[in-house]
Amino acid sequence: MRNAPEPGPPPRRAAPAGWRAWLRSPALPWTLSLAAVLAAAIVAGRIAERAALADLRRSANSTLALQVAAFRTEMQKQGSLPLALASDPEIAAVVGASPDPALIARVDDRLAEIARASGAAVIYVIRRDGTAVAASNAGEPGSFVGAVYAFRPYFQQALAEGAGRQFALGTVSGRPGLYLSRRVAGPDGRTGVVVVKVEFDAIEDAWRDSWTKGGETVMVTDPRGIVLMASEPAWRFGTMRPVPDEERRLIRERLEFGAAPLSPLPLYPSSDGSGLVRVGSGAQPARLALPLDAPIPGTTWRLHTLTRIGVAVARERVQAQVIAGLAVGLACLGLAEIVGRRRRLRDSLAEAAARRTELEERVRARTQALTEANQKLKAEIAERRRAEADRQRLGRELAHAGRLAALGQFAASMAHEINQPLAAIRSYADNAGILIQRGRLPEAAENLSAVGRLTERIAGLTRQLKGFARKASGRRDPVALVSVVRASLEVVEGRLSGIDLALALPEPSPYVLGEGPRLEQVVVNLVQNALDAVAGAKNPRIAVTVRVTGERAVLEVGDNGGGLPDGGGQVFDAFFTTKANGLGLGLAISRGIVEDSGGTLSAGASPEGGALFRVDLPLAPAGAGGPPASTGAAA
Repeated sequence: MRNAPEPGPPPRRAAPAGWRAWLRSPALPWTLSLAAVLAAAIVAGRIAERAALADLRRSANSTLALQVAAFRTEMQKQGSLPLALASDPEIAAVVGASPDPALIARVDDRLAEIARASGAAVIYVIRRDGTAVAASNAGEPGSFVGAVYAFRPYFQQALAEGAGRQFALGTVSGRPGLYLSRRVAGPDGRTGVVVVKVEFDAIEDAWRDSWTKGGETVMVTDPRGIVLMASEPAWRFGTMRPVPDEERRLIRERLEFGAAPLSPLPLYPSSDGSGLVRVGSGAQPARLALPLDAPIPGTTWRLHTLTRIGVAVARERVQAQVIAGLAVGLACLGLAEIVGRRRRLRDSLAEAAARRTELEERVRARTQALTEANQKLKAEIAERRRAEADRQRLGRELAHAGRLAALGQFAASMAHEINQPLAAIRSYADNAGILIQRGRLPEAAENLSAVGRLTERIAGLTRQLKGFARKASGRRDPVALVSVVRASLEVVEGRLSGIDLALALPEPSPYVLGEGPRLEQVVVNLVQNALDAVAGAKNPRIAVTVRVTGERAVLEVGDNGGGLPDGGGQVFDAFFTTKANGLGLGLAISRGIVEDSGGTLSAGASPEGGALFRVDLPLAPAGAGGPPASTGAAA
């Protein structure tokens, strides 16, 4: 009989295929490292949070002590004032039966002076019946004089015990404050009360400024838990705990806090037993805070602080978590670096090469695009420069053509002006020959002098004509505007016969920047247009005015003709004209000349009833002007 084989160890159960794949997965080291980092961050964060809370509590206790000391100092400044005033003879006299009005006036003035010096909000004196008879705000709107305060606890307490105090809203001013009262022994056994009201606006403003900058919340409560002052304005007259209905009724009767609802503050104790509170609104708490409070010596009040812990504690917790996480993470990264260094190095080199190739290609394409854009931009700049040069050249040629076209309009008047001196020269020369023959040499000399003056007159007219026809040079020099106007009027003087010409030209003349001949062309064109407009008028009148307005010189040419068509909106358009033989270029050229000089040319209705053209030019800089330009002789 064969022996049965001995049983061996039970076969090991193979791990499921999914687990084996996960154990061999490259993600395993990273998963374990992430778990270690998270665990270290959580532990370190909790430790740092407890330490930060302890430091914050110590700092908050120091801040609380400083706040209590500052508030007590503010109260002590006013605490002795009622006692000093109660012993004043004049104050005691005003609570008598029939105080002298002059005495009351003196007391009012003294109380006002003391209030200003001490910083008290108001000081007033009350008779035994509760009526205020003197006050520091007497004569002002909202004066306390004549008001009845018999219902106030501070008044009743002072009469009964000699001194009293109460924090309440003012029934007249509506402002909260602390009322410090003292009994006054008046004449004939009468008594009264002197009251000093102290307002804590400066302290509340300092608290509020610190609170808005992220500091702690500060508030003062009375024994009932009602907030009297707070850094958060909405918390004033809130309650730290519920106020009984009977106490609410007494508060309403005494008008301590007006119509304040005495609602509970949005403070919710933390459920973790840390002593913290959550500060929020309604049923949704918003932030954690560390509450501390301390009594204010000499009062029944307590000062509370709520120090925000979100920023301080969160910062310490995050720093500890970051440091712990970094430390563990660096250790894990070091281990992972040793394991996969070669693979990462190979992958990074391949990726770097691919990125470098891509970057080089992008740089090459971008460089090519920028080069092409730069070339296009240079070509466009050159084209714009050529176009601008052509525009300026065409503008000057157009202005020159306009002047030449205008020459035909006043050539007749120039011929008339020249013919008259020529006829006179002929007459004077003939007379001079006869006088010489007769030996009357002095009279002959006078005739010859007249011939010279007439010759100079003809030369001046021709100089004006030549200067007007000359092309523009493009220069902008200081030019006397009045001289330009006078030279222009000489050009059209032949057409001014029978015209009422009103001139208003200041002396000395304002200087503007421009070309004298071109500006003369503008003035001549405007005056000739005015002459054409008044040709059929019954009493033709033209007004030429020059004045200085601020840093600008203004030239106006107005007439009493038929006015501008359609309000003058098209008169500056090229080839637009209302004249049968006009070209429609004069005003367009004139506007271009004025704009080249840095000015504007506009048209409108004239007070004379016709058209008014206004030329507005900048004044030449100080020190740039010289003597009036000889605009006619420049040709």
